Amino acid sequence: MKQNQSQTKKLKVGLKVGLVQQAVSSNDKLENWQNSAQKVRELAANGCECILLQELHSTLYFCQEEDVDAFDLAEPIPGEATEYFGKLAAELSIVLVTSLFEKRGSGLYHNTAVVFDRSAEIAGKYRKMHIPDDPGFYEKFYFTPGDMGFEPIQTSVGKLGVLVCWDQWYPEAARLMAMAGADILFYPTAIGWDRNDTKEEQQRQQDAWQVIQRSHAVANSVPVIVANRVGFEPSPVTGDAGIAFWGHSFIAGPQGEILAQAGSDKEETLQVELDMTRTEDIKRIWPYFRDRRIDAYDDLTLRWRD
Repeated sequence: MKQNQSQTKKLKVGLKVGLVQQAVSSNDKLENWQNSAQKVRELAANGCECILLQELHSTLYFCQEEDVDAFDLAEPIPGEATEYFGKLAAELSIVLVTSLFEKRGSGLYHNTAVVFDRSAEIAGKYRKMHIPDDPGFYEKFYFTPGDMGFEPIQTSVGKLGVLVCWDQWYPEAARLMAMAGADILFYPTAIGWDRNDTKEEQQRQQDAWQVIQRSHAVANSVPVIVANRVGFEPSPVTGDAGIAFWGHSFIAGPQGEILAQAGSDKEETLQVELDMTRTEDIKRIWPYFRDRRIDAYDDLTLRWRD
């Protein structure tokens, strides 16, 4: 099947997006917020209207161990963090995607993304649905799975499909966001290597991580924006290797093409001007949604086909 993209009319509508790749060295929230805010201001000064921060950017990645004292790091929404970042979004007149450790109630906590739309008011939030439980990533101890479904958040720059870290491995999550009209997929992330793994295994893991997310862009014909943390965070558990967060934050276009990519060893920001008409153009020549066999997919709701 020969496709001719030039057959579709192109009316360029530019949206400048940015992300922050940040290292965290302490649980000093204010210091970490100020570090994020400085980079957000730089991106906004360069014209970015929509900016993504990484997963759990307020503190160290505390999920390397199961420690009841770490629940003290959580806060209600609204709370001090949403007040800080809401004021920042309003000051800069930007759409800002943040990631917080939410205390919903006594003994009930979530890993929650909060979106602000050029205002101090919360435009919407998303609670992480897929919760890992692996060595060094003991998130099930801390986070209750989300209960808000896969609903995009309407903003002045479009519908944002916000997902969080482990969600990025699941095509179902990306598909449901796209089916609900998401214009862009966002993945605030905290992922890295076990330093005991071989260099070859580390590279395989990093490659798989990028490929799966680029595939979500391709399968749904939407841009994908991924902000990962960077830097080594030692484990509080004696004998554990700690996590070397691998950075490599990136922005991909609606055909999975890499538009910008950060490195693995330092704090960085990325910015790209997206042509938001391309999603419609691509969907017209690669009509995946038209050709889905929804009459044959019932078994996708099963855990396994026995």
